Amino acid sequence: MRLVSDPVFGEVDLTASAEELAGLASAVAEGDGFIGSTSPLDGDTLAGVEVRKASGPGIRIKLDASRQVLVISGDPGARAILAANLQSMATGEGGGHLHIDYFPEHPYLVEGSLPIVVNGPHGGMPTR
Repeated sequence: MRLVSDPVFGEVDLTASAEELAGLASAVAEGDGFIGSTSPLDGDTLAGVEVRKASGPGIRIKLDASRQVLVISGDPGARAILAANLQSMATGEGGGHLHIDYFPEHPYLVEGSLPIVVNGPHGGMPTR
């Protein structure tokens, strides 16, 4: 898994294999886990993703700058939605990416969450 924090656009770019995305989806669903980055730390590269349980409503995505770790925390219902989205990216065969950005009345993100872009394991734009 490669995690890069983009200071210009204020988002995190996540690129992972199908297995890594499935592992992240599982950690999000359970509300516990750490998925380490496979890329060396340099500049804007992050060390990994930490998932935590939290009372709701919703999910908060933030950057723990002191540890260079992306932190995802939230209630079970919101985590289930995000986990399903991540699992879909892991099993999708057409390529593409998923933007996870807060907007008013977002179904699971809370205001102030850091936006992330999840790149599918097959890259590029969808073929279907």
